[in-house]
Amino acid sequence: MPQAQRTRDLEYTIDDIVKSYEAPYEINNLESAALPNRRSVVEAFDHIRPTLFMGFYSRHALNRENLRYSISAQLYPAYEILTDQIRRALTYEERMGRREPCPENWCEEVVLRLFRSLPSIRHELDQDMAAAFHGDPAAKSIEEIIFSYPGVQAITAYRISHALHLERVPIIPRILSEHAHSRTGIDIHPGAEIQGGFFIDHGTGVVIGETCVIGRGVKIYQGVTLGALSVRRSPDEDPWKPKQRHPTIEDQVTIYAGATILGGETVIGAGSVIGGNVWLTRSVPPNSKILGGGPKNSPGP
Repeated sequence: MPQAQRTRDLEYTIDDIVKSYEAPYEINNLESAALPNRRSVVEAFDHIRPTLFMGFYSRHALNRENLRYSISAQLYPAYEILTDQIRRALTYEERMGRREPCPENWCEEVVLRLFRSLPSIRHELDQDMAAAFHGDPAAKSIEEIIFSYPGVQAITAYRISHALHLERVPIIPRILSEHAHSRTGIDIHPGAEIQGGFFIDHGTGVVIGETCVIGRGVKIYQGVTLGALSVRRSPDEDPWKPKQRHPTIEDQVTIYAGATILGGETVIGAGSVIGGNVWLTRSVPPNSKILGGGPKNSPGP
């Protein structure tokens, strides 16, 4: 084919693509350039994460004298980037008519509240790391877990994104959770409620839905799904306060690889053990053992 013909064909193709934006598609919005920038959101997270594990991310020796400076060097750029990205998300949602205008300086106040919550997030992560170390005999040290376990990356991103979700920050929490998902294979919705001492062993293929509630000291293995039964979106439902669609997992439950637990009315009682590849859409009492052949109401190990 002559070069001139290829050029004409390419121009005709471009015209067809441009015309497609006149069709009534959901993805036609040309204002999406005003949306948050995914790379910038991840950059802000990459500044915040070291403040939670400062000794593991610093490139120079740390001590009590320079610790404050090192944390400041991370949080000041994180503040500027994250404030700007939240403002972009908020402005876009207001422009699209999906949200009422927020008070002036709301974005700055949200970021400051997030930063003020970092000590409590560190406390929860400390419990998570202890649970990982005591729950996995293959782990030789806490340091090994923080450096190499994908569950740590996923849970850290979850705890930051969850704090922003509670503030009703649009878009940004999902960017963070999907960033962690792409890095670890672990998909935790920022709306889930997960108490401390949470351990995900191996992790690939884990899915935890938006309205899932997880108690303290829960341990799950790879391929576990805590999901919803198939339901349609309710047009009258507050998207920030959805009806519970996902299960409740009470304290000290262990869920083995490949198990699927579905439904907002499903409650797994405290101390229960759910075997590998089990499919559950009903509640089980505390201290149950649910294996492939059915329930055994005996205390867990």
